[in-house]
Amino acid sequence: MNIHLLLLIVYSVALTAAGLWISRLVRGSSDFFVAGRTLTAPLIFSTVLAANIGAGTTVGAAGLAYQQGISAWWWNGSAAIGSLVLAFWIGPRMWRLASEHGFYTAGDFLEFRYNATVRGVVGSFIWVGTLAILAGQLIAGAAVLSVVADLPKPAGVMIGAVVMTVYFVAGGLLTSAWLNVIQLVVLIGGFVIAMPLLYSTVGGSAAFSAMPVPNPGYWDIMYSTGAGMSGWAMLAVLTPAFIISPGLLQKAYGAKDERAVRLGIGLQGGAQMLFAFIPVFFGLAARAAQLEIASPNLVLPTVLATQLPAFIGALALAAVFSAEVSTCDAILFMLSTSLSKDLYKRFV
Repeated sequence: MNIHLLLLIVYSVALTAAGLWISRLVRGSSDFFVAGRTLTAPLIFSTVLAANIGAGTTVGAAGLAYQQGISAWWWNGSAAIGSLVLAFWIGPRMWRLASEHGFYTAGDFLEFRYNATVRGVVGSFIWVGTLAILAGQLIAGAAVLSVVADLPKPAGVMIGAVVMTVYFVAGGLLTSAWLNVIQLVVLIGGFVIAMPLLYSTVGGSAAFSAMPVPNPGYWDIMYSTGAGMSGWAMLAVLTPAFIISPGLLQKAYGAKDERAVRLGIGLQGGAQMLFAFIPVFFGLAARAAQLEIASPNLVLPTVLATQLPAFIGALALAAVFSAEVSTCDAILFMLSTSLSKDLYKRFV
């Protein structure tokens, strides 16, 4: 068994055990759905940032940077802009209504504002659409295991699904909020340690300056003339999604007050703007190392597994796996609450 796989197994077991231990704090549905509305600004910061930084924003953004260049910054940058709008405009108002009327889900607000039919229709769309998002996250996460352990995609998907399901079912938002702190430490710590070592390994500034680029728009921050997803397209499509995401709104419901919403989500938006440079760096580093990688989903795990010392590479891969699990957990939260509260309990 190689060190990359061993560290991922140890991390997964530790994460699951921590989730089961924290679940002892859950006393009822309020704790499960909205953490008893007790989350402080630091916990709101960590749980929203962990939800926003997933397999798509790490594996996906690095792959896009490898293919298209620095415009991949907008994958995370657009999410950060949407989060700032949520923090200072939508979030505090929604928290106030949720506290006054006992909302647990976005569907509760829709029925309050419109009617039960709107709640049911929107809840159905959310449930079906979120299944597709969950599948995409699990597939991207499985790419990590395919590189480090040569596991087939179905096995990698199953491992990620089991880990995030166990600790989410154990305690809902309350468990997730505390585990997200651990996940962020692993995520940021792993990447921060890996970046300078990778920069040196691939040849430093000389390698980055001399690397061949696949298209003339590679250094265009908006990728305005290239064939693919431009920065403008990501800004238009992704920003609104992070303003009105039901999963993020439900996390805002869990805040102890409006200040926690503004401060926690606002600082998270700023942190994600800075984080947006990290997956772009990894994508450029893969290009500077002149790695020939066929699938964009394999860019990040490949460069971490092959261009770094074994232990550091394993730590960085654990960071990627941590991102995948934390976002899958947030998506599962949307799925479970939408099905149980907005559809089953309301209409069955």
